Amino acid sequence: MKVKFKLMLLALLALNVSFSQEKDEVLLKVDDEPIMTSEFLRVYNKNLDLVKDESQKDVDGYLKLFTEYQLKLKEAKRLKLHEDANYQREFLRYKNQLTKNYLSENKVTEALVKEAYDRSNMDINASHVLVRLDENAKDTLNAYNEVLQLRERVLNEGFDAVKKDMHNGQTIFLEDLGYFSAFKMVYNFETAAFNTPKGEISMPFRTQFGYHVVKVNDKRPSRGTITAAHIMIALEQKDSLLNPEQRINDIYKKIQQGENFESLAKQFSDDKSSAKNGGKLTPFKSGQLSSTEFEDQAFALKNDGDISQPFKTEYGWHIVKRIELKPIQTFDELKPTLEARVKRDSRSKLINTAMVNELKKRYEISYNPEAKAYFESILSKDFFSRSWRLPENFDKDKTVFTINDRPFTYNEFGRHLMSAQRAYGNKSVPFSVVVDKELDKFFERSILQYREDNLESENQDFANILKEYRDGLLLFDLMEKEVWNKASKDSVGLEAYYNKNKSKYQWNERVEVVMASSANEANAQKVLKMMKKGKSQEDINAELNTDSKKNIIFTKGTYDINDSKLPTSFEVKEGVSKIYEHNDAFHVFDVKAVLPAGNKSLKEAKGNVINDYQEQLEANWIDGLYKRFSVEVNEDVLQNVKSKIRKQ
Repeated sequence: MKVKFKLMLLALLALNVSFSQEKDEVLLKVDDEPIMTSEFLRVYNKNLDLVKDESQKDVDGYLKLFTEYQLKLKEAKRLKLHEDANYQREFLRYKNQLTKNYLSENKVTEALVKEAYDRSNMDINASHVLVRLDENAKDTLNAYNEVLQLRERVLNEGFDAVKKDMHNGQTIFLEDLGYFSAFKMVYNFETAAFNTPKGEISMPFRTQFGYHVVKVNDKRPSRGTITAAHIMIALEQKDSLLNPEQRINDIYKKIQQGENFESLAKQFSDDKSSAKNGGKLTPFKSGQLSSTEFEDQAFALKNDGDISQPFKTEYGWHIVKRIELKPIQTFDELKPTLEARVKRDSRSKLINTAMVNELKKRYEISYNPEAKAYFESILSKDFFSRSWRLPENFDKDKTVFTINDRPFTYNEFGRHLMSAQRAYGNKSVPFSVVVDKELDKFFERSILQYREDNLESENQDFANILKEYRDGLLLFDLMEKEVWNKASKDSVGLEAYYNKNKSKYQWNERVEVVMASSANEANAQKVLKMMKKGKSQEDINAELNTDSKKNIIFTKGTYDINDSKLPTSFEVKEGVSKIYEHNDAFHVFDVKAVLPAGNKSLKEAKGNVINDYQEQLEANWIDGLYKRFSVEVNEDVLQNVKSKIRKQ
């Protein structure tokens, strides 16, 4: 909506407004809060190239937008939206994600991104054998030997035979995985699969699920990115007499007769977003669409220009044409996307480990050598039934370790152990293993948290971006509460606004037609004569179409006179039209009714009415903010600002 785009612009225009350390003149005060000249100039200059509207490059126009932004933030805080739990949760989610970017160890990240790109160029078809094993288990020899024996059996007897004999779906799994590429499996499994040659079986390796061996059946280059066009006939039709399967087969016959695919898509496809472009779709990769059947049909076409036979998906009946097939994008093009996925994937553990090692060098860290033994001594078997509690005489104030001047206490690690119980339910693990493992986790979490807690003071770029999001999210919640929701839910106000402005919402002239289409002008001439004699659609179909050849296709509908399905020279009047040549075909129209231009009902115009009503509500609301909060502009300082800008 227009209002939302305006909000986004305002958020851009107000970046970094509170970080100036210069002592300079106050340009304006909003509710007695001073905003300095240097702050305004920095924001203005930073965003000047982003502003398309010339009026907003004018200092006075820009100052108005900037002031309104500050007024909205004041109002949000007055309403205490920053204390809302949903707001705080959303902001914390973003902060945590942003922090991960700044906590990444760049060398490790870059290597993992490059590896992911290389693997994305390859699809692997594999099967695997898994012997389940608890991830905390230390005695793993039996599981290792069992999967090693199964590997030998697969080599000697074949995968299918061993699968039939041994797969139980509980402790032993033998599964066919089909084709996959980077990011589809846990990282350890993916690595083993990519490192195993085609036709071979890996040696045993461990993941959090247990011990595996992977059998690589095939490796093929990535299928790349395909640009395709399609004609779709939806399964649900307004015309109850229209059979989708029969319609797609009729269209396919016309293609086989040499008629133009793009023209037929424009005439008959029910996918409105692509029909106007001759059926052309946005380029897609394998796995990107929700329909595997559609992808497989598209990628199965061997050459540009090839056309499939009709096929059915859950969305309807399709004919697909291959336009262009491109190999996978370059590394530079895919790098940002891959980097984001690497940081969300199990690979992130490698990045975190590298970062922790880097922070250990950066910070001063000291450990309490007595801590481990103490926590081993207070654990009991209740820990494995999730009923363990810290003892009454717990030394909660002692220090486990210190990062710089920040102590991390027994109490903090004790609460970490309390939370960790759920992962050890009904297990039997030595207390020393539990303490070692959980202390490592606690230290990693603590040092990263320490870095996060101090990131705003240590990194100005991080601080600036975080403030931008904090204010932008707050402003979004405010606008949703004060403008957007009110406009969409205020049915009385919306109706009153519509009634006052209904002349803005008009239908163009429309026609209700039955359209007969043919690639052959002679057939169109026959249709014209038969229509003028009053013959029905069924009679015309019976006379001109056969099982082997589809000469005529009928379409019913109500169209705006400017609709692309109608010729630009179309004569608007009731009755049978002349023959029109349009979209590489010949058409005869039986105009059943001419619907005059007129007002749209509120229901028909609701989207536009809501948008316009929002704009009115926002304008009235901003007027109210000017009355609620004081705004003082230092005119002398403003003139100095204008002078500085003119000299730039």
